[in-house]
Amino acid sequence: MGKDVLLVAHFCNDFDGEGNGRFNYLADLLASNGYAVEFVTSDFSHTKKKKRDKQTAGLHFNVTYIPEPSYSRNVSIKRFYSHFMMGRNLKKYLKTRKKPDVIYCAVPSLDAAMAVSKYARKNKVKFIIDVQDLWPEAFRMVFNIPVVSDLIFYPMEKMADHIYQSADEIVAVSETYMNRALKVNKKLQSGHCIYLGTDLHQFDLFPVSSMKNSKLEGEIWIAYVGTLGSSYDLISVIDALRILKERGENRLKFIVMGDGPLKEKFESCAKESSVEALFTGRLQYKEMVGILKACDIAINPIAKGAAQSIINKHADYASAGLPVINTQESREYRELIEQYNMGLNCNPEDPEDIAEKIMILINNQELRLQLGRNGRKLAEERFDRRKNYQRILNLIDKYASNEYESQSLHVGDEG
Repeated sequence: MGKDVLLVAHFCNDFDGEGNGRFNYLADLLASNGYAVEFVTSDFSHTKKKKRDKQTAGLHFNVTYIPEPSYSRNVSIKRFYSHFMMGRNLKKYLKTRKKPDVIYCAVPSLDAAMAVSKYARKNKVKFIIDVQDLWPEAFRMVFNIPVVSDLIFYPMEKMADHIYQSADEIVAVSETYMNRALKVNKKLQSGHCIYLGTDLHQFDLFPVSSMKNSKLEGEIWIAYVGTLGSSYDLISVIDALRILKERGENRLKFIVMGDGPLKEKFESCAKESSVEALFTGRLQYKEMVGILKACDIAINPIAKGAAQSIINKHADYASAGLPVINTQESREYRELIEQYNMGLNCNPEDPEDIAEKIMILINNQELRLQLGRNGRKLAEERFDRRKNYQRILNLIDKYASNEYESQSLHVGDEG
């Protein structure tokens, strides 16, 4: 039996093989390299807002589901209570488990990661965190009332600081997130920025969707992939497409792949604006990739002030070789676009600027193709999981093999 790795991820894909989750992929990678892996997650699917089916057939690792109350809204008292209960139930479960060799833990949620950090400290287990998002920063965009927000989110901020301080190693999906964690971790000089990415070999095997057969001659498809929520400014994209339509541009079709709380609002807006749009709803990863490959341009319309940095759709757009029209303020992603010359940056929430950049691309096919090729180069260099996740495996290998001496005691060792 190989070394025992406890992998904890509050939010993850189902185990049906249809998604493209980072931690599902990592659990499989560890198991295939001889580790005894236990994947601990919630019995409630945050994405689907319902209890999981608990499918584990054919997996090479064990899955443990921690009970968590359901909730329906992403920003709500009920959700915060749900996470609190998840953390409490996880703490109870960890007391029943034998001590693992290494713990690899997703952050957020904060309640789950806090329970794990305390367990690791008490049992002197190497604790590696993987920062997926910044809390409470991400919540401030949706609920930002002066003074009130500060009071509400202060405890979350202190909890996040404690988790970051407790880590023996920091992995993060972007440099932005990595630097936030390192800012309060005084025992680490550096972290490991490893993008979410995708498995390019598998990505390339997925066939182009048969939807391409319905594409009219000269039609340009603009793709959006992801959540339909308040962090994603599809309204500005729809307004830009309306502006172009009013100017006589009829070649454009907006393909929106994904689901979320604002889906109906976005659909209504497109209809009222007489914009040609197709909302597919949530798709299996393979199906989404097939449609993406049939598109001509990708759009990354992140709302002003959003906390997102490098996210899933960035890898998918680059892997598909699509030029990107980007409104995201994140310095890290804007610089990637400029460094690789793989798209056009826009002002956030500026339909006129978006419309102008769309016109540049639809009127210059060679430019579209060249920017797409440059994006694919980025995918091959920075987004390919087969290359980049080896770094995570190597990190766990060294800790599991006791090659690292403990750099210091865990912070806040109050027992």
